[in-house]
Amino acid sequence: MEKSKVKSQKLKVEKSEIKPDELVDEKTKADLSVDIEDTAPEVEKPTILKTNRQSGERNWYVIHTYSGYEEQVFDNLKQRIESFGMEDKIFDVIVPKEKQIEIRNGKRKTVEKRIFPGYVLVDMIVDDDSWYVVRNTPNVTGFIGFGVRPTPMSIEEIERIKKRMGVEEPKYKIEFAINDLVRITDGALKGFEAKVEDIDHDKGKIKVLVNMFGRETPVNLDFLQVKKV
Repeated sequence: MEKSKVKSQKLKVEKSEIKPDELVDEKTKADLSVDIEDTAPEVEKPTILKTNRQSGERNWYVIHTYSGYEEQVFDNLKQRIESFGMEDKIFDVIVPKEKQIEIRNGKRKTVEKRIFPGYVLVDMIVDDDSWYVVRNTPNVTGFIGFGVRPTPMSIEEIERIKKRMGVEEPKYKIEFAINDLVRITDGALKGFEAKVEDIDHDKGKIKVLVNMFGRETPVNLDFLQVKKV
């Protein structure tokens, strides 16, 4: 049977709702069957994911908080994980901190300071439920990412941060050199300018020459008690 005739019979079948086998022979029925299947509208498959936030993979993510509320977010999120039963989707929460040396009241002290003020790290599987628990924690302003999809941290990034957090004693970072001009920022000679004469990198100490009463006087200081001019 010619193609035009097949199409004509196909239209008649659709309009009258008569079965193909009542009109044509076996070969034509096969042709019509193929035509009918090819022209049938596609049925849209239901989507499994509720939103494009869902990933199904466990990763570390960064959430942004109001500055100064990192510890409060940490505590609140821990409570919400327990109350919402999210232990199987939200595994850990970290406020990254490291030890630093400070001078307080003329004395050296080791203190813990936040590495990334305004940010908290969360180890989790992102789906609608876990996203809701984290995103709606008080003082959380959102995830770091593109659009509504959080961007996971790389393994190298999180390992580098954890290593930085695990350092037992802070290292001295002395950026001065001999003959540098510095200003004393702490102690009895605060405000005086001086010249660096010697540096003890192991102890974090420097010797400076302070011009007092027309003569240069050597003074030993902690490197945190001076800054470059």
